[in-house]
Amino acid sequence: MHNIDYPGPVTSLSQEIDEMKYRQKGESFNDKIKRIARALADDIEHQYSLEDILGTMRFLPAGRVQSSVGSNRITTAYNCFVSGTIEDSMHSIMEKASEAAETMRRGGGIGYDFSKIRPRGDKIKSLDSQSSGPISFMGIFDAVCQTIASSGHRRGAQMGVLRIDHPDIEEFIAAKRNSDKLTGFNISVGITDKFMEALTNDGNDDFQLCYEGIEYKTISARELWDSIMESTWDWAEPGVLFIDRIREMNNLFYCEEISATNPCGEQPLPPYGACLLGSFNLTKYIVDKTFNFKQFKEDIPIVVQAMDNVIDRTIYPLKQQSDEAKDKRRMGLGVTGLANAGEMLGTPYASPEFLVWAEKIFACLRDNCYKASARLAGIKGCFPLYREEYLQSNFIRTLPASVKKEIRENGIRNSHLISIAPTGTISLVADNVSGGIEPTFSHAYERIIQTFDGPKTENVEDYAYARGVKGRSANDISVQDHLAVLLLAQHYVDSACSKTCNVGDDTSYEDFKKVYVDAWKGGAKGCTTFRMSGKRFGILNTIEETVEMAKEEGPVEACSVSYTHLTLPTIYSV
Repeated sequence: MHNIDYPGPVTSLSQEIDEMKYRQKGESFNDKIKRIARALADDIEHQYSLEDILGTMRFLPAGRVQSSVGSNRITTAYNCFVSGTIEDSMHSIMEKASEAAETMRRGGGIGYDFSKIRPRGDKIKSLDSQSSGPISFMGIFDAVCQTIASSGHRRGAQMGVLRIDHPDIEEFIAAKRNSDKLTGFNISVGITDKFMEALTNDGNDDFQLCYEGIEYKTISARELWDSIMESTWDWAEPGVLFIDRIREMNNLFYCEEISATNPCGEQPLPPYGACLLGSFNLTKYIVDKTFNFKQFKEDIPIVVQAMDNVIDRTIYPLKQQSDEAKDKRRMGLGVTGLANAGEMLGTPYASPEFLVWAEKIFACLRDNCYKASARLAGIKGCFPLYREEYLQSNFIRTLPASVKKEIRENGIRNSHLISIAPTGTISLVADNVSGGIEPTFSHAYERIIQTFDGPKTENVEDYAYARGVKGRSANDISVQDHLAVLLLAQHYVDSACSKTCNVGDDTSYEDFKKVYVDAWKGGAKGCTTFRMSGKRFGILNTIEETVEMAKEEGPVEACSVSYTHLTLPTIYSV
């Protein structure tokens, strides 16, 4: 009998959130762990190993996995999806809005590409009228999101993408320069290499806005870029997705085209694509001020096997999502607590020593995930759309020769394996370890928690700080150092990274703009920034800041500011 009693979260807030979000009625932490392990294990040995990993919180499955797997809830284990292609017709728009409603009703967030909708003012010959453009139609999806979210305490989440060369791009860039429009959306511009080349060209920077091959307008790339930068400087949106880079580095370049991401940006996905997420809690591998790589390597194949089983043992809101997931068997395993773990080892976040250690972590995760998936393919078979071309993908070429050899011999079970998610809530449940690859927001702060009875403010203390380690907070770190961590992680990640580069008040506007260009040149698939002195607040504020805001400004409203769970839309008042 395997009857170990795991303590679970220590802090009362973590216990409360775990109970509210992830446990069934009357279920204890240990009951939850056993439920998940039983549902995802292939045999009793696998079950007991998985129980230990989950019970000690060395691995934290994404919230939908924890709440739905093995439960009586009719919800999906997938956190996020990307919509089917939205074509330029009322039928397609309303069909996709209906599919979005069903997806959100089952617990999933959604990303969309609106680039195929004709621009505002374009003539609709069949009706002898004019198009209202993609931004107006985004309002339909926003209303669906708000309506579905109103049925429970968990809000909907959406990502809206428009290509940089769409004729309505200027309207899109300005769409969220206030707090009352498209509040259910994060928005990102799909930036092409052609645009970046025009932007960085010392001579002619003319850039054409086109739709279906027809040129509508020629604009200065620098002027258009400045519009994006000004909006982001003040309002933290839109974000930037380097869409050609995403396609160039896609393992499945031979059978899919990606135009959008999940709401937090860490999973570029094709139409009807789904992201299955989970993160290794690096703080739990710190033993006597050393990182236990042996345990980390042993845990990875157990987790890969379990998460692969999720694909076949969950429900999907739509048949198209089920087909897409099972044809490619994508997952996104990542890390959380990177900052806390590094600082517990005595290496300040983003320092040279920290980056050397972090690179070992990312390389270990990547190589062992791919080894595990290749070996699993030898037992259970490859994902159905596996082809020899897979080994020619640009990311696979970066793998060590020994890993590529295993893929060549066995194939591989999962098309993609690595993603860096923001891990906001699951990290909070793990006694508030630093989320994803982010530094801690603050050593102590107030956080707004959505409960069944409405928003609730709680005081929260950082995991490492509570254990006597005072690391660097997000705003203590230069934006260049934030970017260095992002670029390092992206090299080892086959999907993408959710990472907010905090911009200090001492950063000039020109240096701020340079961050995005450096991100593109450095190989990032996207870039998001947040400036505390901007015009938007998030859901986290240091206790000192909260007091000062109350004194100076009275009640404050917050809205979505980035793709991390630190800053999803919420209500903030003091």
